Amino acid sequence: MSQNGPIIIVEDDPDDIEIYEMIFDEFGLKSRLLIFMNAALALDYLKKMEVSPFLIICDINMPTMHGLALREIISEDLELCKKSIPFVFMSTSASKNEVDMAYAETVQGYFVKANSYTGLKQQLTKILEYWTICLHPNMF
Repeated sequence: MSQNGPIIIVEDDPDDIEIYEMIFDEFGLKSRLLIFMNAALALDYLKKMEVSPFLIICDINMPTMHGLALREIISEDLELCKKSIPFVFMSTSASKNEVDMAYAETVQGYFVKANSYTGLKQQLTKILEYWTICLHPNMF
């Protein structure tokens, strides 16, 4: 993880993407926001050795590759694990089974997206505040 690295959003809903972009514009962060409309594209990007993202925020239910499949691949790839990239799910729904499976893949959070702009902005603010002050192995 690099606190100056990009923030990766993996989301297939164009409306949610637009909201994420508006919120992150308001934040005025130094980190770039990279949006991938499917998990396979995000994985291709993450496998580049020079890439050291700050955070991954991923939807869970997506076509082509499910968010859980992306997390599983990252967890099993030694090079990706060394990057210590915080990974959180932001989904419109949650079931006990999905939450259990997500944490079995060692995600750092599972959130149900707030149903308002203000609510989602508050959620993202708290997530970013936490990861901004949290120490990681790659910070030393």
